[in-house]
Amino acid sequence: FGKLDILVNNAGVIGSLFLTDDKEKLAIGPEDLIGPNCIKNEYVKQTYETAGDCFKTNYYGIKQLTKALIPLLKKSNSARVVNVSSALGQLRVIPNVEAKKELGDGDSLTEEKVDNLVEGFLEDVKHNLIEAKSWPINLSAYIVSKAALNAYTRVLAKKYPSIAINAVCPGFTATDMNNYTGILTAEEAAKGPVKAALLPDIRVSGRYFEQTELSTFE
Repeated sequence: FGKLDILVNNAGVIGSLFLTDDKEKLAIGPEDLIGPNCIKNEYVKQTYETAGDCFKTNYYGIKQLTKALIPLLKKSNSARVVNVSSALGQLRVIPNVEAKKELGDGDSLTEEKVDNLVEGFLEDVKHNLIEAKSWPINLSAYIVSKAALNAYTRVLAKKYPSIAINAVCPGFTATDMNNYTGILTAEEAAKGPVKAALLPDIRVSGRYFEQTELSTFE
């Protein structure tokens, strides 16, 4: 057929090990992600290896697949790319001021800048500098990988104006990735990505949707 109309990048891993099956002990609320009173969840363990695997799937894998398929997408008259992201990738969740500033500057964002930030984060994980460098203390690899994906979405949208490229948070969905602690079914969560894949206006690109509603990267 020689062309591709819609690409949905839905692959994702959590980047941490769950040390219990108790859903209550695994629960991580907003108070454990944002603010000065965050407490590290001892039942959710992140290692350098799990963090690396997280970025291989959530960031690098999506980049590689999308780049490979761009030639086919460019042949479509109404191409769409949907990057399935997360509200945890919004910049308000990241306490690192420099990272927040870098990823939030849409006008000057480049793929190289995002790559450099990712590499710097992984070095901090390797040397146990997560707290010292003001990264999130819980699920930091997942959070930063989704923030990087959001930034890369904006970079791609600028580079390929003929393709509608957007990021979508499907909502907190019950899947094996979060040990089924989510509140939405897969069917309910699919509404956002499907809407983004079928947007009638190609000019809506480089944006972030919270389920079916347009939101911000902040």
